[in-house]
Amino acid sequence: MKTLSTRALNRALLARQSLLERSSLSALELIEHLGGLQSQAANSAYFALSARLKNFAPDDLSTLITSRKVVRLALMRSTVHLASAKDALWLRSTLQPMIERQFASSIWGKATRGVDLEAVTNFGRAVIEKEPKTPEELASLLGQKWPKHDGKALAQVIRAFVPLVQLPPRGLWGQPGQPRGTSIEQWLGKELGRASTETIVIRYLRAFGPASVKDAQTWSGLKGLNESFERLELERFKSETGELLFDLPDAPRPHEDTIAPVRLLGDFEQPLLSYVDRSRILRAEDKARLFSVNGIIRSPVLVDGFVEGLWRLEQNQLVVEMFRGRQPDLQAEHDRLQSFMRGANSSVM
Repeated sequence: MKTLSTRALNRALLARQSLLERSSLSALELIEHLGGLQSQAANSAYFALSARLKNFAPDDLSTLITSRKVVRLALMRSTVHLASAKDALWLRSTLQPMIERQFASSIWGKATRGVDLEAVTNFGRAVIEKEPKTPEELASLLGQKWPKHDGKALAQVIRAFVPLVQLPPRGLWGQPGQPRGTSIEQWLGKELGRASTETIVIRYLRAFGPASVKDAQTWSGLKGLNESFERLELERFKSETGELLFDLPDAPRPHEDTIAPVRLLGDFEQPLLSYVDRSRILRAEDKARLFSVNGIIRSPVLVDGFVEGLWRLEQNQLVVEMFRGRQPDLQAEHDRLQSFMRGANSSVM
């Protein structure tokens, strides 16, 4: 069985993520290829796409949201993602048992023990499908209906048991707005679909492989994916630490010496959240610099494919903090980012 070095795994990840060379795909096509984008922060997906696409402007994504071709809702790990409408319909239902399990073990699940969850869910769904509500509005209505229970906890029941889509202007570039939601069925006029866990594994490996069973479970939040991996015809490899890795037979695995350009990624980046062992992109000693104690995941600078620093914008000026004093040539990325911030297309490679 072939052993893949950490650098080889890094280059495979960069290739799958369109970080070796920016992609000519449309924003919708890339979102589907990546299996959705992390989207707790409203602008995260915009920066993620800007780092990966040759010609991307903020309106490209905002238009997809307003035309209902992409939606924002709780998916993998029960966290907010941006996904195509087509994918969201089957992803949410396939992930639903995990979302309910996470709710049951959360502080909100404990706060609602003894509550008739089905009655709360039915009432909440009827309310939001009649008129979309913010979490605060929904909590108030639920608290009035069940005055002996915490309205905020009851609102979390709706988030867990109803596929709640955050509606625009939430998620539109430059347009702040409260997360106001309704059900995905109401928003799209379609019923939920369903897919096998094998489909989830294939989508994961397409964007993040080669990877282990535990890695796929880390990304998705699902448990017990061993049998799903076994039912698929997959290539097998070993990591430098002896971990068994799986991959799609025809997936790109560039040579470890492939040149990797500097990239400025967005906050809450998926590659940082999709493995048990993040060493293929992030050194263990640097995790605390990216992952804050209050759950923020800062925007990384990739140098030679690995996280070597952080970046942020201050008054539209790029501020970079390198971890080990190495200062790469950021001019091309700086110019591209400035062009993106002005809302213009950028073809900087």
